[in-house]
Amino acid sequence: MNGPAQTLSPAFPDEVEQGAASLLRACCDRGVKLATAESCTGGLLASLLTDVEGASHAFERGFIVYSDEAKCELLGVARDRIDACGAVSREVAIAMARGAIATSSADIALAVTGYAGAAPDGGEAGLVHLACARRDGATDHREMHFGDIGRGPVRIAAVRVALDMMKQALDGD
Repeated sequence: MNGPAQTLSPAFPDEVEQGAASLLRACCDRGVKLATAESCTGGLLASLLTDVEGASHAFERGFIVYSDEAKCELLGVARDRIDACGAVSREVAIAMARGAIATSSADIALAVTGYAGAAPDGGEAGLVHLACARRDGATDHREMHFGDIGRGPVRIAAVRVALDMMKQALDGD
């Protein structure tokens, strides 16, 4: 690997780029594959992970599942779970992460769903649920309240948390 991400460099703080590069180096060293299932981040995490040159074999695939239908069709999230809990919920984030594991050859999958911008009535701007699943069945969840700080800052903050969760899952090996 030649260094930190190149394509999105102006968008990410240095520590986020360095975190992605460090995570991918560790995955390469251990032969661990990653997958992402992203809603509110719209592929931003996958893009960051693929910007690190020389680490393509550590990133297995990414799912951009912005709509409820995509969550159901691509990740096998039960429609009744979304209807009962809402797409922005602990339950759906965990189902997304487990679905990404089930439909890929990744060892670790990170899912993110939330409100990066304005939330619907009764929703909370900046509420993000992240789940990180390991192939062995262990799944971690975090509920983040970033506040109404804007779409870009919420998405970058979510990526920062996602990288931390994947690193913790990797270190759990």
